This record gives sequence, C-alpha cells and structure tokens, in this order.
Amino acid sequence: MDALEFIRVRELDIAVRIWNPTAPRTLIAWHGLARHGGDFAALAQELGSEWRIIAPDTPGRGLSSWSLFPAHDYLYSHYITIAIALLDHYQLEQVDWLGTSMGGLLGMLIASDEQHRSRISRLILNDVGPELNKEGLIALSSYFGVTHRFNSFADLKAELTKHYASFGITSEQEWRALALNSARRLPDGSWTYHFDPRIGEQFIHDTPRDTWADWAKIRCPLMVIRGETSTLLDAETLPKMADVQPSLTTLTAAGCGHAPMLNCPEQVTPIRHFLNTPLSHHREHEPIATASPSLLNWLTKQWRHWFH
Repeated sequence: MDALEFIRVRELDIAVRIWNPTAPRTLIAWHGLARHGGDFAALAQELGSEWRIIAPDTPGRGLSSWSLFPAHDYLYSHYITIAIALLDHYQLEQVDWLGTSMGGLLGMLIASDEQHRSRISRLILNDVGPELNKEGLIALSSYFGVTHRFNSFADLKAELTKHYASFGITSEQEWRALALNSARRLPDGSWTYHFDPRIGEQFIHDTPRDTWADWAKIRCPLMVIRGETSTLLDAETLPKMADVQPSLTTLTAAGCGHAPMLNCPEQVTPIRHFLNTPLSHHREHEPIATASPSLLNWLTKQWRHWFH
C-alpha cells in the first residue's frame, strides 16, 4: 500500500487504501463480506504501475468506522451511497470495478442502477453472481454470525489458515501477512478478527431483491471469475449468466474455492487482458430478460429465524 486516506461520508470515516497513486488508470477494488481493502495488495503488484488501485474498507471492516446504527449503515443501499461519494471524491466519472463476493454484488447493483450505471465502465465479479449456492451462504452466515475469540495470535492464524484455505494462498509468508492484517487485540488481551461482529445484521435488515433482474440490466462489459471448487458460485450458474449477458468473459481459478485471492499471474493476466480491451471492442448486445426466485428473500427469512 502506497497511501492511506480517510474520507468522511456522513458520520463514518471510510479508510481507502491506494496503490500507485499517480498511475494513469484506475481500478476500484472492493472486498468481500468480512475482509478489507488490504486483500488487493498482490493484485496491485501483479497488475503493475500502470494501475492506480483504490480499495476502500467497507464500514465495520478494517480501518473504517464501526457503525452505531447497523440497521441503517450495514446495508447495500448505504454501501452504494458510500461508493458514489468515493467516486465523486476522486473525481471518477467512470471507472473500472473489481469486486470480490460482497464487493462484486455492490458493483452489480451500481452497474444496474439507472442513476449510477454510467459510473462503471467495466465490471469484474470475483466468485459471485446473481444466483448463489444456498448451503454456501448458510455456511458463511454460521461462521460470521458469531464472535470469534482466540487466546493467542498463533491460534487466530491457525483458524484463519483453515477457514480461508480456499483463497488459494500457498506461501507461509502470505498466510502470516493475511493473519496480521486480519487480527485485533481485545481489552482482555485475547485476539479476534478485525471486523465488527454486527456486520452480519445486514442480512436481517437488507431488502431482498431479484438479482437476476439486476444482472439483466447491466450494459457495461462483464467478467466473472469463479473458484474451481467454489461453494458459493456454482459452475452451472456461469452458462445461465452468459445466456443473459452473451458477451460475458469467464475465468475459472484452478485450486481455489471462495474466493480466489487474485495473487498470481494465472488469475491476473486474464484480468489485465479484459481491462486492456478497448470498450469499443467489447461486443455490443442486448441482455435477455430472465426470471428467477429471489435467493436473497429466502436467505433473509433464514437469518431472521436464526437471530430472533
């Protein structure tokens, strides 16, 4: 990371991590549910000095403020407000967007919104899409719906290595760096993860929506990356996504589950190719409307059952 800035959006400070601040091209990189912008350090290194990587920490994660009102602030609608405020702050009328899991869904919502869709020129989804595996979602909710406490940093690192094995990390140095960037001390001296335990409440308060309808509304060039053994984005979903968006570019990340860390040439080279393809060369098409039951509606009902 070459720079760290804090941008005030309403009552919250949003931490923004930046690599290559003076680079000629910009990519917004938005992390997943319980992660933070630091996850994109390897991506920034692999993409090279041509790209300025702007990676915010969503409220309740990393170095950003924790909300006193989770029912108001830990919602996609509020994340959209923050994202647009950041684009305005950096004077980005149109920008390429890469989002992992939650960050991908956020990009998808912005790219499908009539008011804001022009702000995203290309959209890359990392192991997420308009239809998600129910069992995978339940597993995520079960893990992040409780507070994790560890007696030592070594215990935290061991648990983190086990839980995030699907990231595709292979070196001990990378695992230690991930653990250091994911940990915080508690007042009693024990350890826990860096995020606010209440971030999971967004699944109670957020409004369900038909994300297939959102997918059909997107008009910018699209790429989706799927971990080879992903428990969240099924392989069978990719052809369905391409049926709606025929010019969709797809990549399967070998040896990864949910979600690829985007830390090696095999994953980053296709991303660079997609980003370097002129917009005029992306095949124009008219997305095909489709209907699908709202998975988020089902998931929200489950969460309400578990938390009440």
